[in-house]
Amino acid sequence: MDFYFVHNNINVTDIDKSVEFYNKALGLELERKIEEKDFTIVFLGDNRTSHKLELTYLKDKQGKYNLGDNESHIAFNVKDIKGAYELHKSMNCICYVNKSMGIYFIVDPDGYWLEIIPENREDGKFLKDVEDVTY
Repeated sequence: MDFYFVHNNINVTDIDKSVEFYNKALGLELERKIEEKDFTIVFLGDNRTSHKLELTYLKDKQGKYNLGDNESHIAFNVKDIKGAYELHKSMNCICYVNKSMGIYFIVDPDGYWLEIIPENREDGKFLKDVEDVTY
């Protein structure tokens, strides 16, 4: 048997807001949309890998999703960690900076955490001098 990753799914409360966020914050682009009576599913891609992020919007869902302790996350590599950090700072979506590891996390409109990792781990050292973030 030969298993490989295809996609990760998260449920969202506003599909348009989420697609806009993932496009602006991470450059993910809409690749496919499934519109049904009770739900909408979109698949977002990064134009580099075959892995997709599936966003599901359940049309009758009321209120926010319970994310528990929110210990799960999706991670993204980036070449320009400084530029990414400045973009996310301007979007006011940075929720945690791990200065010792040289990584940080952003939060999407539904409260999901997304890890931002510099492609070159040495580039993350600049985070030791950024202001602390209180989420």
